Amino acid sequence: MALFGYIPRNSQVHRLTGATKLIFTLALSIAAMITFDTRFIAFVIALSIILFAISKVRLSELKAVLVFITIFLVINNVAIFLFAPEHGVMIYGTRHELLRISGRYALTYEQLFYQLNVTLKYFAIVPVALIFFLTTEPGEFASSLNTIKVHYKIAFAVSLAMRYIPDVQRSFREISQAQQARGVDISKKASLKARVGGILTILFPLVFSSLDKIEMISNAMELRGFGRLKRRTWYSARAFSKWDFAVITVSLLCVGLSVLTLIVNGGRFYNPFTNPF
Repeated sequence: MALFGYIPRNSQVHRLTGATKLIFTLALSIAAMITFDTRFIAFVIALSIILFAISKVRLSELKAVLVFITIFLVINNVAIFLFAPEHGVMIYGTRHELLRISGRYALTYEQLFYQLNVTLKYFAIVPVALIFFLTTEPGEFASSLNTIKVHYKIAFAVSLAMRYIPDVQRSFREISQAQQARGVDISKKASLKARVGGILTILFPLVFSSLDKIEMISNAMELRGFGRLKRRTWYSARAFSKWDFAVITVSLLCVGLSVLTLIVNGGRFYNPFTNPF
């Protein structure tokens, strides 16, 4: 199975148009990025979990992606604390020390609360983005973009990019297996230097094979006269249903609610240290 690509399922999320899912993903991402209100972010997380369950995508199918995201999240939190251990204190205007470590490093409730919000933002945005990529068939997504007046050349380019992700993953595995058959060891038993060198021997053939495929696709599209006409039809085009309009409405309401938190909190940050409610 591809590391990251479309997974066909019979779910209500899959039956939504690609444009609807794109609008929903962008709206919730913008809403979650606008504010640091923990209550609103928790609401977005709950909404993301519900949609993830409805989509019928299994977590076991995302193991590699989730491991990568977890590693990045840990590195990000450690870096925040190392370079700005008092950032939370500066934001919330109070200081409640929990543990003194050394020098300028001390654990404060304000810093922990700030980094908790940063972590929650990942849990709010990542599931929505995964749902979009895993439940949207590239051809149908391109036709949906064209439906909302995105030029078909741009829509087709996005479709090709989405289709090409599994191809790159497949090519990487094939080249990796070929290199390992020649004695290149990239397993955990090899040293870090050997593994990096082995991966480089895979990346160079992968880049050249990708360029060959791009040239082949470009020539095929040019021979078929792609881009000659101002408009085109789509085999997988679908009309917006009542569920599409309902999801778009919820998306816009989420953005509006996020903006409302800015007014209620007097800024981006919800401060439980001075306003516990």
